[in-house]
Amino acid sequence: MPEQKPPTEAPAVPAAPEAAAAPEVTAAEIARLAGVGRAAVSNWRRRHADFPRPVGGTETSPSFALAAVTDWLRAQGKLAEVPLRERVWQYVASHPGGSVAALVKAGSALLLVRDRPMEWLEASAVSDERMAALLVPALDRVLTLRFGPAHPLGAAEPLRPAAVPFLRAAAELAAELGTRGAFEFLLGRHLEANPRQYTLTPDGLATLMAALAGPAVRTVLDPACGTGTLLRAVSGATARYAQDSSPELAALAALRLALQSDAPVRAAAADSLRADAFARPAAEAVDAVLCHPPFNERNWGHEELAYDPRWEYGLPARAESELAWVQHALAHLRDGGTAVLLMPPAAAARRSGRRIRADLLRRGALRAVVALPAGAAPPYGIPLHLWVLRRPAPQAAPPSGLLLVDTAALADGPGPGSGRAGWAAVHSAVEEAWTAYERGGTAPDVPGVRRVVPVVDLLDDDVDLTPARHLPPPAAGGGVAELTAVRDRLDSTLTRAARLTPPAPPADAKDRPAGTPARLPLTTVGELARAGALLLYTGTGSGAGGAPVLTEYDVSAGTGPSGTLADALEQPLLTAPGDVVVPLTGGAGVARVVDAATAGAALGRGLQLLRPDTAALDPWFLAGFLRATANNRRASSHASTTTRLDVRRLELPRLPRTEQEVYGARFRALAEFEDALRLAARLGEQLVQGLYDGLSDGTVRPD
Repeated sequence: MPEQKPPTEAPAVPAAPEAAAAPEVTAAEIARLAGVGRAAVSNWRRRHADFPRPVGGTETSPSFALAAVTDWLRAQGKLAEVPLRERVWQYVASHPGGSVAALVKAGSALLLVRDRPMEWLEASAVSDERMAALLVPALDRVLTLRFGPAHPLGAAEPLRPAAVPFLRAAAELAAELGTRGAFEFLLGRHLEANPRQYTLTPDGLATLMAALAGPAVRTVLDPACGTGTLLRAVSGATARYAQDSSPELAALAALRLALQSDAPVRAAAADSLRADAFARPAAEAVDAVLCHPPFNERNWGHEELAYDPRWEYGLPARAESELAWVQHALAHLRDGGTAVLLMPPAAAARRSGRRIRADLLRRGALRAVVALPAGAAPPYGIPLHLWVLRRPAPQAAPPSGLLLVDTAALADGPGPGSGRAGWAAVHSAVEEAWTAYERGGTAPDVPGVRRVVPVVDLLDDDVDLTPARHLPPPAAGGGVAELTAVRDRLDSTLTRAARLTPPAPPADAKDRPAGTPARLPLTTVGELARAGALLLYTGTGSGAGGAPVLTEYDVSAGTGPSGTLADALEQPLLTAPGDVVVPLTGGAGVARVVDAATAGAALGRGLQLLRPDTAALDPWFLAGFLRATANNRRASSHASTTTRLDVRRLELPRLPRTEQEVYGARFRALAEFEDALRLAARLGEQLVQGLYDGLSDGTVRPD
């Protein structure tokens, strides 16, 4: 699309009052700053008359001035310095206009730092009052340059001097993380703090969708852009076009994309179906459309858009909003351009959409349907589909077959979302199938995984495009030979499990009644951390490089690292032998000692890593006591839908290193026994299902 054609409508983030007071923090945030539990903050308030008084909030949930709190913590020797990241985040979290308004202001300033560093340096070398006056026109210039005259961020609103320290701190953070890294950190914190407000597309899925769009994409559109994840995944694009019905999301996506590269960004805030900001012929066609549209919308404009020219393949039914998005995407493509949409599985089979699906097939617009494992993207409990479409070129013959791929059989580990999906295998299988299909209009059949189905075979009364219904089943368990091999492995594993079965507990000591627990002096993980006996780290699953990611599922299931890094500028935290890894949610007592096979993996989100000083702490002793049921109950708190563990409150005995080793050896033997049982269960399930399948399809005889 040419530069001189900005969208007809641009998002305007509602003007918000600038921060007129110092940032405030809650008791929970004070605990995070000091590295203690919330109970410690309550004790400080009761025991210390000089603890800062509340300045806001409510009686049950007061807030305190950040500056006063940090001064008090430092005076008490409980805090050397507030980390810069925490200081900037507190500015964002306490902004009177809300976190999004603060993020937009910070992102605008970071864009000025990135694109016009000398102008920023000149503006920041003066007083706060003078800097506020200089920044308004400077921000307006840089935003107009990057987003066009009708830029989406409303930066020309008055900038009060009280907000300037926040912008200075954001620029200071950019010196540490880079402008892009600073904004990604703040945006990530905001998304973590408000998980129910946003439907996010995982980075791994975005990478796959961008790969299916092709390597030669120069102009790309996302008509339901959210935070811009799909558009960020397209490397080499010379122009990105984003639209979302939420002004806040359109503004955040625009800043995120502008801070990623120098490519022009055009963004609009409006309902794409009702108020298309990039409609042809006012805007040029694009090479690719990537979209994760809203699902199952009834009020998408069925009546008012009945005669819209986008419905080349038929007017979608009221219950078929997804087919409206499909045709919206096709309407914006150049001839031969590619669209990749994330779709609910029902869209492939609902009778109300069969005529549109049939026309998409006949005319060669729909090229592939890929069934993803459950957990690939929200809603995580549903195995979503990817539809790959291409705008038919004039006089081009439509393909004779539709590529169908089912990746459910690859679901053996965690995916880019929160469910189970062996994402590396999924990505590889889908991209390999699509590449082969693109090359010659066909791809070798892989039983149970992929097949190119003749279009004529799909044009029946239902036009059901669900991949699993058209794929030949895989050979039962890999065939008789494979089933025999599985049975042999199961035999040896059961023998090993029997050998590792723990001995019966010894009789109770004579000096205490039967069943009475031994009284041992206890300490907490938090006390050990303050004493320097161990270090605590929280996983993010992000960073630069190609290290695999150890996920929550990997830790719970005892499998190897199977996640992929979310792109970020900082170096990821890598595991080392002897580390102990604990999931923070779920409520079950789980602790895993990192071995040589797991070492070198990046620590995933939702995990806490404890790195003990091995001269003082035996790792297996530490992990064993962290798994105790009563210990986890004491250290857990409950939200409406989940249980969260405060690792610092977990307890373990104070014992000499030699006595720790005795416990550690027993805990290690228990872990080996558990691994053997887990493997036996997996092999047993594989053998049973393989025999059911083999007896059913005739590859295994009942005699």
